[in-house]
Amino acid sequence: MVSLGNFWHIFFILFAAGIVVGLYFLFRNKSQKAKKILIASLLIFNLALHYLRFLFPPYIGNPTSIIENAWFINICAVSVLTFPFLFFSKSNTGKDWMFYIGVISGFLSLVYPTEALGDSILTFDVWRFYTCHIIILIAPLLMVLLKVHTLNYRNIWKMPFCMMAVLLFIICNQVLQSELGIIDMRGDDILEAGCGYRNTSLIWGPTDSVSAIFTWLTPEFMKTVPFGPYAGQTKYWPFFYLLPGCFVYFWIIPLLICLPWEHNHIKSDIICLKQYFKSRKNKE
Repeated sequence: MVSLGNFWHIFFILFAAGIVVGLYFLFRNKSQKAKKILIASLLIFNLALHYLRFLFPPYIGNPTSIIENAWFINICAVSVLTFPFLFFSKSNTGKDWMFYIGVISGFLSLVYPTEALGDSILTFDVWRFYTCHIIILIAPLLMVLLKVHTLNYRNIWKMPFCMMAVLLFIICNQVLQSELGIIDMRGDDILEAGCGYRNTSLIWGPTDSVSAIFTWLTPEFMKTVPFGPYAGQTKYWPFFYLLPGCFVYFWIIPLLICLPWEHNHIKSDIICLKQYFKSRKNKE
Protein backbone atom coordinates (compact mmCIF):
# COMPACT_ATOMS: atom_id res chain seq x y z
CA MET A 1 0.00 0.00 0.00
CA VAL A 2 1.20 3.51 -0.81
CA SER A 3 1.24 6.04 2.02
CA LEU A 4 3.24 9.18 2.67
CA GLY A 5 6.77 8.37 3.80
CA ASN A 6 6.54 4.60 3.44
CA PHE A 7 8.84 2.40 1.35
CA TRP A 8 6.84 2.61 -1.89
CA HIS A 9 6.42 6.36 -1.65
CA ILE A 10 10.19 6.84 -1.38
CA PHE A 11 10.89 4.07 -3.91
CA PHE A 12 9.00 5.76 -6.75
CA ILE A 13 10.67 9.13 -6.10
CA LEU A 14 14.13 7.50 -6.22
CA PHE A 15 13.06 5.38 -9.20
CA ALA A 16 12.14 8.53 -11.17
CA ALA A 17 15.46 10.14 -10.28
CA GLY A 18 17.30 6.99 -11.34
CA ILE A 19 15.55 6.90 -14.72
CA VAL A 20 16.46 10.53 -15.44
CA VAL A 21 20.11 9.97 -14.54
CA GLY A 22 20.31 6.67 -16.43
CA LEU A 23 18.69 7.94 -19.63
CA TYR A 24 20.74 11.13 -19.55
CA PHE A 25 24.07 9.29 -19.43
CA LEU A 26 22.85 6.71 -21.93
CA PHE A 27 21.76 9.30 -24.52
CA ARG A 28 23.91 12.38 -23.86
CA ASN A 29 26.36 11.46 -26.65
CA LYS A 30 23.73 10.18 -29.07
CA SER A 31 22.55 12.08 -32.14
CA GLN A 32 19.78 14.67 -31.97
CA LYS A 33 17.57 12.28 -33.89
CA ALA A 34 18.07 9.52 -31.29
CA LYS A 35 17.32 11.96 -28.47
CA LYS A 36 14.14 13.15 -30.17
CA ILE A 37 13.03 9.55 -30.77
CA LEU A 38 13.57 8.79 -27.07
CA ILE A 39 11.46 11.70 -25.86
CA ALA A 40 8.77 11.20 -28.52
CA SER A 41 8.54 7.51 -27.62
CA LEU A 42 8.05 8.32 -23.93
CA LEU A 43 5.31 10.84 -24.70
CA ILE A 44 3.47 8.61 -27.18
CA PHE A 45 3.68 5.65 -24.80
CA ASN A 46 2.20 7.85 -22.07
CA LEU A 47 -0.66 8.88 -24.34
CA ALA A 48 -1.37 5.23 -25.19
CA LEU A 49 -1.22 4.21 -21.52
CA HIS A 50 -3.78 6.90 -20.66
CA TYR A 51 -6.34 4.91 -22.67
CA LEU A 52 -4.96 1.38 -22.23
CA ARG A 53 -5.76 1.66 -18.51
CA PHE A 54 -9.42 1.15 -19.43
CA LEU A 55 -8.60 -2.50 -20.15
CA PHE A 56 -7.79 -3.04 -16.46
CA PRO A 57 -9.57 -2.64 -13.10
CA PRO A 58 -11.15 -0.47 -11.80
CA TYR A 59 -12.24 0.71 -15.25
CA ILE A 60 -12.88 -2.49 -17.22
CA GLY A 61 -16.51 -3.49 -17.00
CA ASN A 62 -17.41 -0.02 -15.72
CA PRO A 63 -18.45 2.04 -18.78
CA THR A 64 -19.50 5.00 -16.61
CA SER A 65 -16.00 5.29 -15.15
CA ILE A 66 -14.41 4.89 -18.59
CA ILE A 67 -16.42 7.65 -20.23
CA GLU A 68 -15.87 9.99 -17.25
CA ASN A 69 -12.09 9.57 -17.17
CA ALA A 70 -11.38 9.50 -20.92
CA TRP A 71 -11.62 13.30 -21.03
CA PHE A 72 -9.23 16.14 -20.05
CA ILE A 73 -10.18 15.86 -16.40
CA ASN A 74 -7.18 17.49 -14.70
CA ILE A 75 -3.88 19.26 -15.36
CA CYS A 76 -1.87 16.05 -15.63
CA ALA A 77 -4.40 14.51 -18.04
CA VAL A 78 -4.16 17.61 -20.21
CA SER A 79 -0.37 17.27 -20.12
CA VAL A 80 -0.45 13.60 -21.13
CA LEU A 81 -2.78 14.34 -24.04
CA THR A 82 -1.10 17.52 -25.31
CA PHE A 83 2.64 16.96 -24.68
CA PRO A 84 3.21 14.87 -27.85
CA PHE A 85 1.68 17.61 -30.00
CA LEU A 86 3.62 20.37 -28.23
CA PHE A 87 6.84 18.41 -28.64
CA PHE A 88 6.32 17.98 -32.38
CA SER A 89 5.30 21.61 -32.78
CA LYS A 90 7.66 24.46 -33.61
CA SER A 91 6.48 26.52 -30.64
CA ASN A 92 9.30 27.39 -28.24
CA THR A 93 6.74 28.75 -25.78
CA GLY A 94 4.85 25.45 -25.94
CA LYS A 95 8.02 23.49 -25.21
CA ASP A 96 8.92 25.86 -22.36
CA TRP A 97 5.43 25.27 -20.95
CA MET A 98 5.96 21.51 -21.30
CA PHE A 99 9.13 21.77 -19.27
CA TYR A 100 7.79 23.96 -16.46
CA ILE A 101 4.41 22.29 -15.98
CA GLY A 102 5.95 18.83 -16.43
CA VAL A 103 8.62 19.40 -13.80
CA ILE A 104 6.22 21.10 -11.36
CA SER A 105 3.21 18.78 -11.67
CA GLY A 106 5.26 15.61 -12.11
CA PHE A 107 7.38 16.35 -9.05
CA LEU A 108 4.36 17.29 -6.90
CA SER A 109 2.53 14.13 -7.99
CA LEU A 110 5.45 12.00 -6.79
CA VAL A 111 5.79 13.88 -3.51
CA TYR A 112 2.04 13.88 -2.84
CA PRO A 113 0.50 11.06 -4.93
CA THR A 114 -3.15 11.74 -4.16
CA GLU A 115 -4.57 9.15 -6.59
CA ALA A 116 -2.32 6.36 -5.30
CA LEU A 117 -2.49 6.97 -1.54
CA GLY A 118 -4.14 4.09 0.30
CA ASP A 119 -4.12 1.78 -2.73
CA SER A 120 -2.38 -1.58 -2.93
CA ILE A 121 0.89 -1.65 -4.80
CA LEU A 122 -0.35 -4.80 -6.55
CA THR A 123 -3.02 -2.92 -8.52
CA PHE A 124 -2.40 -1.94 -12.13
CA ASP A 125 -3.77 1.58 -11.68
CA VAL A 126 -1.12 2.46 -9.07
CA TRP A 127 1.65 1.52 -11.48
CA ARG A 128 -0.20 3.34 -14.29
CA PHE A 129 -0.45 6.45 -12.11
CA TYR A 130 3.26 6.46 -11.32
CA THR A 131 4.31 5.63 -14.87
CA CYS A 132 2.26 8.47 -16.35
CA HIS A 133 3.43 11.04 -13.83
CA ILE A 134 7.07 9.96 -14.00
CA ILE A 135 6.98 10.42 -17.78
CA ILE A 136 5.28 13.82 -17.38
CA LEU A 137 8.32 14.75 -15.27
CA ILE A 138 11.24 13.09 -17.04
CA ALA A 139 10.34 13.59 -20.72
CA PRO A 140 10.39 17.44 -20.62
CA LEU A 141 13.36 17.34 -18.23
CA LEU A 142 15.36 15.16 -20.62
CA MET A 143 14.27 17.40 -23.49
CA VAL A 144 16.22 20.23 -21.85
CA LEU A 145 19.03 18.18 -20.28
CA LEU A 146 19.82 16.55 -23.64
CA LYS A 147 19.61 19.94 -25.38
CA VAL A 148 16.76 18.94 -27.65
CA HIS A 149 15.15 22.21 -26.59
CA THR A 150 16.74 25.38 -25.22
CA LEU A 151 14.85 27.30 -22.56
CA ASN A 152 14.32 31.03 -22.89
CA TYR A 153 13.51 32.76 -19.61
CA ARG A 154 11.95 35.63 -21.58
CA ASN A 155 8.95 33.33 -22.21
CA ILE A 156 8.21 33.03 -18.49
CA TRP A 157 5.80 35.98 -18.53
CA LYS A 158 3.53 33.80 -20.69
CA MET A 159 3.41 30.85 -18.27
CA PRO A 160 0.55 32.14 -16.04
CA PHE A 161 -1.54 32.64 -19.17
CA CYS A 162 -0.75 29.08 -20.29
CA MET A 163 -1.90 27.87 -16.87
CA MET A 164 -5.09 29.92 -17.13
CA ALA A 165 -5.77 28.44 -20.58
CA VAL A 166 -5.37 24.89 -19.22
CA LEU A 167 -7.72 25.60 -16.29
CA LEU A 168 -10.33 27.09 -18.64
CA PHE A 169 -9.95 24.07 -20.89
CA ILE A 170 -10.67 21.75 -17.93
CA ILE A 171 -13.69 23.87 -16.97
CA CYS A 172 -15.08 23.71 -20.53
CA ASN A 173 -14.44 19.96 -20.51
CA GLN A 174 -16.47 19.52 -17.31
CA VAL A 175 -19.31 21.78 -18.46
CA LEU A 176 -19.54 19.77 -21.68
CA GLN A 177 -19.51 16.49 -19.72
CA SER A 178 -22.29 17.84 -17.52
CA GLU A 179 -24.39 18.98 -20.47
CA LEU A 180 -24.00 15.54 -22.06
CA GLY A 181 -25.14 13.88 -18.84
CA ILE A 182 -21.81 12.16 -18.21
CA ILE A 183 -21.31 13.78 -14.79
CA ASP A 184 -23.45 15.63 -12.27
CA MET A 185 -21.27 18.70 -11.89
CA ARG A 186 -23.09 20.75 -9.29
CA GLY A 187 -24.78 18.27 -6.97
CA ASP A 188 -27.54 19.49 -4.63
CA ASP A 189 -25.84 22.48 -2.98
CA ILE A 190 -24.55 25.35 -5.09
CA LEU A 191 -22.56 26.63 -2.11
CA GLU A 192 -21.01 23.24 -1.37
CA ALA A 193 -17.20 23.29 -1.19
CA GLY A 194 -15.87 22.50 -4.61
CA CYS A 195 -19.23 23.22 -6.27
CA GLY A 196 -20.47 19.66 -6.35
CA TYR A 197 -19.49 16.51 -8.12
CA ARG A 198 -15.95 16.86 -9.40
CA ASN A 199 -13.38 19.51 -8.53
CA THR A 200 -10.18 18.37 -10.21
CA SER A 201 -7.34 20.88 -10.18
CA LEU A 202 -9.37 22.97 -7.69
CA ILE A 203 -11.15 24.80 -10.53
CA TRP A 204 -14.44 25.25 -8.66
CA GLY A 205 -13.01 26.14 -5.26
CA PRO A 206 -10.65 25.01 -2.46
CA THR A 207 -11.40 21.62 -0.94
CA ASP A 208 -8.64 20.83 1.57
CA SER A 209 -5.68 22.23 3.48
CA VAL A 210 -3.43 21.92 0.42
CA SER A 211 -5.58 24.56 -1.27
CA ALA A 212 -4.11 27.14 1.12
CA ILE A 213 -1.14 27.59 -1.22
CA PHE A 214 -3.58 29.43 -3.50
CA THR A 215 -6.27 30.77 -1.16
CA TRP A 216 -3.91 32.94 0.90
CA LEU A 217 -3.43 35.04 -2.24
CA THR A 218 -7.16 35.25 -3.06
CA PRO A 219 -8.68 38.72 -2.47
CA GLU A 220 -11.53 38.80 0.06
CA PHE A 221 -14.09 39.93 -2.51
CA MET A 222 -13.49 36.67 -4.45
CA LYS A 223 -14.62 34.63 -1.44
CA THR A 224 -18.31 35.56 -1.43
CA VAL A 225 -21.24 35.40 -3.87
CA PRO A 226 -21.51 38.95 -5.30
CA PHE A 227 -25.05 38.92 -6.74
CA GLY A 228 -28.44 37.22 -6.55
CA PRO A 229 -30.27 35.42 -3.75
CA TYR A 230 -27.02 34.00 -2.31
CA ALA A 231 -25.21 37.36 -2.27
CA GLY A 232 -22.84 37.69 0.67
CA GLN A 233 -22.64 33.98 1.39
CA THR A 234 -19.22 32.34 1.46
CA LYS A 235 -18.17 30.84 -1.86
CA TYR A 236 -14.89 31.17 -3.72
CA TRP A 237 -15.26 32.43 -7.27
CA PRO A 238 -14.60 29.42 -9.53
CA PHE A 239 -11.40 29.78 -11.59
CA PHE A 240 -10.93 33.47 -10.70
CA TYR A 241 -9.82 32.78 -7.11
CA LEU A 242 -6.83 30.86 -8.53
CA LEU A 243 -5.56 33.69 -10.75
CA PRO A 244 -3.46 35.58 -8.17
CA GLY A 245 -1.69 32.32 -7.30
CA CYS A 246 -1.20 31.53 -11.00
CA PHE A 247 0.59 34.81 -11.59
CA VAL A 248 2.76 34.58 -8.47
CA TYR A 249 3.72 30.91 -8.67
CA PHE A 250 4.03 30.59 -12.44
CA TRP A 251 6.39 33.54 -12.63
CA ILE A 252 8.55 32.78 -9.59
CA ILE A 253 8.82 28.97 -9.79
CA PRO A 254 9.71 28.78 -13.54
CA LEU A 255 12.30 31.51 -13.00
CA LEU A 256 13.92 29.47 -10.22
CA ILE A 257 13.71 26.24 -12.21
CA CYS A 258 15.36 27.73 -15.30
CA LEU A 259 18.34 29.25 -13.44
CA PRO A 260 20.72 26.29 -14.00
CA TRP A 261 20.32 26.80 -17.77
CA GLU A 262 19.49 30.49 -18.11
CA HIS A 263 21.58 32.23 -15.42
CA ASN A 264 24.12 33.54 -17.96
CA HIS A 265 21.33 34.79 -20.23
CA ILE A 266 19.65 36.54 -17.30
CA LYS A 267 22.97 38.00 -16.16
CA SER A 268 23.79 39.37 -19.62
CA ASP A 269 20.34 40.94 -19.92
CA ILE A 270 20.73 42.61 -16.52
CA ILE A 271 24.11 44.01 -17.59
CA CYS A 272 22.61 45.31 -20.85
CA LEU A 273 19.72 46.88 -18.93
CA LYS A 274 22.11 48.61 -16.54
CA GLN A 275 24.18 49.92 -19.44
CA TYR A 276 21.03 51.20 -21.14
CA PHE A 277 19.89 53.19 -18.11
CA LYS A 278 23.43 54.40 -17.50
CA SER A 279 23.70 55.69 -21.07
CA ARG A 280 20.35 57.43 -20.78
CA LYS A 281 21.40 59.07 -17.53
CA ASN A 282 24.63 60.29 -19.10
CA LYS A 283 22.71 61.81 -22.01
CA GLU A 284 20.60 63.78 -19.57
